[in-house]
Amino acid sequence: MSSPTDAPVLVACAHGTRNPTGRRLIAELALAARALRPGLVTTAAFVDVQPPTVVDVVAELARAGRSAVVVPLLLSGGYHVHVDIAGAVAEHAEAIAARPLGPDPRLAAVLRDRLVEAGASPRDPRTAVVVAAAGSSDPRSVADVENTAALLQRDWGGPVTTGYGSAAAPTVPDAVLAARRGGASRVVVASYLLAPGHFHDKLAGAGADLVTAPLLPDERIAAVLLDRYDAAVAAGPPETWARTATT
Repeated sequence: MSSPTDAPVLVACAHGTRNPTGRRLIAELALAARALRPGLVTTAAFVDVQPPTVVDVVAELARAGRSAVVVPLLLSGGYHVHVDIAGAVAEHAEAIAARPLGPDPRLAAVLRDRLVEAGASPRDPRTAVVVAAAGSSDPRSVADVENTAALLQRDWGGPVTTGYGSAAAPTVPDAVLAARRGGASRVVVASYLLAPGHFHDKLAGAGADLVTAPLLPDERIAAVLLDRYDAAVAAGPPETWARTATT
């Protein structure tokens, strides 16, 4: 059996942010995955805002003769997944894209924990939750967020709906208002974002009673990241990765 260092490089591809705390938490997520899988080679890439771009990282690994799995550090599948990341791997036979982190029951569990930490009770039927995502015009992304809300609803006594920062409807403020009009005595915005940044900053003005912290840091997210990597390796082209083994 080959060692983890023979496995494809895990390219952890995030959106990118100017927020220093957000940058640190994303970097720590990749490090946490490496700690869970000793010897696995990981590197970072981004689709916007900060370098290096995923196009450049995948091309550089290809020139070095290294296979790669690009795991989107994104919570749903939208333009960045289906266009930016897909395009980055399309020209390289030894590169493949994994599915994004969400939806996943573990992410819904982290959302629930953040809600409880913020002071919301899952047993109160009049506490409504708005799952707040960055937003995308891609209906696949919206469906992924709605799927996450449905997972959270299984373990939440009050209504759970969705709201978006841009490109999709309803907006987070509109979703908060709709929850109040629906009879909620308390409305909590669940920040369905990995880390602080532009979209999380906007949530404070959405009119909710509480806003949760983003999902990171949490070791469960690193486990999801590795699962996405493993699934992509298992589905990858056997003629390319015949010698690759995963733990």
